[in-house]
Amino acid sequence: MIARELIQAVPKSDLHTHLDGSMRVSTLIELAREQGVALPSYEVEGLNERVFKPVYRDLPEYLAGFQYTCAVLRSFEAMERAAFELAEDAAAQGVRYVEVRFAPQLLVPTGDACVRALKAVGDGLARAARLHNALPAVLQGEDIPFEWSIICCAMRNFTRGMGAYFDNLLDLLPGMAHKDLVSSASLEAVHAAVVARDRHGVPVMGFDLAGEEAGYPAGHHDAAYEEAHRHFLRKTVHAGEAYGPESIYAAIVRCHAERIGHCTFLFDADRVRGRGVVDKAAYTDALAEYIATMRITIEVCPTSNLQTIPELAGDIRNHPVGRMIEYGMAVAVATDNTLVSHTDLNRELALVSDACALDLAGFKRLVLAGFKGAFYPGRYKDKRLFVRRAAEQFERVVARIGRTATNGCGGASCAS
Repeated sequence: MIARELIQAVPKSDLHTHLDGSMRVSTLIELAREQGVALPSYEVEGLNERVFKPVYRDLPEYLAGFQYTCAVLRSFEAMERAAFELAEDAAAQGVRYVEVRFAPQLLVPTGDACVRALKAVGDGLARAARLHNALPAVLQGEDIPFEWSIICCAMRNFTRGMGAYFDNLLDLLPGMAHKDLVSSASLEAVHAAVVARDRHGVPVMGFDLAGEEAGYPAGHHDAAYEEAHRHFLRKTVHAGEAYGPESIYAAIVRCHAERIGHCTFLFDADRVRGRGVVDKAAYTDALAEYIATMRITIEVCPTSNLQTIPELAGDIRNHPVGRMIEYGMAVAVATDNTLVSHTDLNRELALVSDACALDLAGFKRLVLAGFKGAFYPGRYKDKRLFVRRAAEQFERVVARIGRTATNGCGGASCAS
């Protein structure tokens, strides 16, 4: 077992955390009071009992809280504050690199406002980074700086009532096929990301596709991902969370995905539905080997998966993360939604390292995989330097706290 003190102290990265799922509950309540947003309770305990529960009955119950967080994040000031607090909380947990993702179109009414939303979130993250990077420990070289970037999300599907942007689009183009409307929206999300990055200097480094997976294939967003590809945006896709291996395949082949969010059903051959696939087990194995060989980073969010995927039965031993590690994949452990899942990165890393019986070397590989898979906002040589500094800081922490190993598998899985 890796000592909890060590997990807290080593530098970490969080590549998959949603702004609207990672607010402070106290801030949610305060903003709701200020804005007149109705909540089931205006007490922390009450919201945790009724909305943000430790255990959820199903995915709809898990997602219910987002109607409240999105409702209070309609102003740029609220977005800036939420981003600042997210980064501040992450830094306190030992996170030294974070990629915050959100869908501006869920929060604002127009494409131009999407750019302003990206800038507001960037302002909040930059403010938190400045505070951390001015600390004596950082200035004296005893700690590493806090770095960050933004991933702009589009939605696989939308319906009326999800936000003013989508309502306006439905009103503006009432005769357009829904698939084409969805494609148009995701393409405009890419344009907002590029404008924020290139004209305003906001480090929007990546593009993502989130939302309902089953029934809404990534292929509906080919145009958006081609545009992202042309503009050198890095690409990730939520895939394999609610659908099988073919969704992961589509993310890689059609969306040029360099990372995959969740990827939970990667090895589930029974979920392969393609008529042309004769040997489903061979198909999933070939897909897994390709992901490992091409170093496509898997953003694994254990607690979130345990709360939303009934097949896992709430037991980390049923999660494929151990098998992913056995395959030699680049696995980056992430939080997904710290508020909704009542978690932080230290808890997620402890969950995985315990389940997989990682020794110190295996734990170090797991931690550094996140830094290596980052959509880092700088030149490649700068990223390599940052990864090296993180590795050196890891070793300094180990030397200070003491080496903790297990009698386990040394990086293989005891859970699969």
